[in-house]
Parts: sequence; C-alpha cells; structure tokens
Amino acid sequence: MTDVRYEVDGHVGVITIARPEVHNALRRQTYDELEEIVRGTTERCLVITGEGRSFCSGDDVRELMGGGEPENRPPRPAPRLTPAAGALLTSNVPIVAAVNGAAVGWGMEMALMADLRVAARRARFGELFVKRGLCSDVAGISRLAQLVGREKAAELLFTGEVISAEEAGRIGLVGRVVDDEELLPTALDLARRVATNPPLAVAALKEGLREALDPDWSDLGRWVSSRLGELFATEDHREGVRSFLEKREPRYVGR
Repeated sequence: MTDVRYEVDGHVGVITIARPEVHNALRRQTYDELEEIVRGTTERCLVITGEGRSFCSGDDVRELMGGGEPENRPPRPAPRLTPAAGALLTSNVPIVAAVNGAAVGWGMEMALMADLRVAARRARFGELFVKRGLCSDVAGISRLAQLVGREKAAELLFTGEVISAEEAGRIGLVGRVVDDEELLPTALDLARRVATNPPLAVAALKEGLREALDPDWSDLGRWVSSRLGELFATEDHREGVRSFLEKREPRYVGR
C-alpha cells in the first residue's frame, strides 16, 4: 500500500498524502514516495494536498523519533538536505499547496516549500519543532522569513504557536483562504492557469526566483541536519516527544 497517491488532471499532477488515520504523518516510506513523485513528474504544475481533514501533521514520532527513546530511533545519515525537501525546493515544476487542514511540523515545511499556497478555512499552521526540542527544517528557517518577515518568523519558530488560516492569510503566509469545499477547485484552477503557459518559460521563471532569493539549500540542509543530530540526543527532545505521546505538559531542563 502506498502512502502517497498521484493522479493527473490534464497537465496538472495532484499529490495526496494518504495516511488519514494518523493525520497524514510522514514516515520514511512517505518521504521516499514523495521524493520519487516530485523528481519523476512530467506534468507542468503540481498540487499537493492531504487526505481527510489534515494536510500533514509532520513526522510520525513513533517511527522517526523512536517515541523519544534513543535506542528506538533509526540511525541518522551523514548531515545532508532532506531528500524530499531537495526534490521540492529544486524542482522547476511550480507547486501549489492546497492546505486542507492542520499543517504542522514538517507539514508546514512542505507547505512552505510550495510556490503558491491556498488554505481552507479549517487549516492551521504551526512550526512545532521547538515543542519537541528540535529546530525546523530549511524552509522554516529561510522561506518563512521571506513570507512573513524575520520578526514574525522568529515568533512562530520560537513559540511553536499554531495559527488559523485567517491569521496565515493576514500575515502573508498563504496567498488566499477559501471555504473548505472550494479548496481543491481553487487550487486546481490556479494550477491549470500556470500549466497553460509555456512550460520552458515558467520553469525559467521558477529557476530565476530560486537564484535570486534562495540560500544554498544543500549547505543549509547540512547545517540543519547536523544541529538536529545534536538536539536529538538531548533530554529536552526526549521529554518533548514523551509529553506529546503521554498528552501532558512538558518539563524542559535545558540539557
């Protein structure tokens, strides 16, 4: 069974994270399938959304964080840019995020890695990494500040606050907010409008935006990965994951 569903509508590819039973949390298989689809697409525009009422709740904390127990966590590779992030950030195919519900943790990162964001009114956004004793991935550090400004980005990153779709629209995190039932039609209409234009020109424009505005994603990815390796070993990370699983307030100790 696949974690990610891929369908084609004209020249638009629709990617759906399909693990609604865990709010579309990401496991290794999900990351791998997402990367493969993005790198292999021949369509002119992509739409990314989630199945059910969540967009993506971030990493599956039991599989990817070992439930907070070091002995249960899989070994980390050498510091590198997350491969799925690399696929999303370096693709010359425009990407529209249709945010249908909660987009938190790496779910918010995934939305930030898109070029255009449409949010349903029930959508919520949160960089929750600090609540797990971790730092965000590359998009939270770079793209978030581009969209909302450094001070607001710092507030969202440092507090881990979850904000509404309306607030996300107000601060410029998303381009438009629509009624829940209008989300996919709106996102698809936007994607089709992009896809009707000359694909080589659109790809050049996306590449130009990346050259003008983006950092070196590989260098930043190695820095993030290295820092995460250190933070995964802290007591605060273990406490962040345990308190989440046990549904209680965390008690951080600074080590």
